[in-house]
Amino acid sequence: MIPCLLDDSAVLALGRGYPALSAFIDDATAGRAALAVPALCLCAAEAQRPGIAEHVAVLPVEIEPLDLSGTISTGRLIREGVDWRIAQAVADAAPSPLYPDGRIVLSVQPGRYQATAVRPVDPGALD
Repeated sequence: MIPCLLDDSAVLALGRGYPALSAFIDDATAGRAALAVPALCLCAAEAQRPGIAEHVAVLPVEIEPLDLSGTISTGRLIREGVDWRIAQAVADAAPSPLYPDGRIVLSVQPGRYQATAVRPVDPGALD
């Protein structure tokens, strides 16, 4: 199973029917992918498109909470200049006990990650 995070741009693209992201939803439904949206990314998407959070809630996608350790690491990234809309995705992509190899970030705006250690994947570029 491939663990992936959707950032705000991916959530918004999914809401517009982006075919490559729809394929990831199909993979999650079939058990081939584990999809999650960091809460802060979902907030950013909801701010741009009201109602998108409810759309995500009915999909096979987990909402990644922002707990204390996540808040500390995400806050540090924001303080260092990482865009708040992607900071939790950057923090959550790092290797952890649950995801020793880290998680893949899906983004249709991968250029926003240039100043980070994360190399996101644009699902449309995989076609």
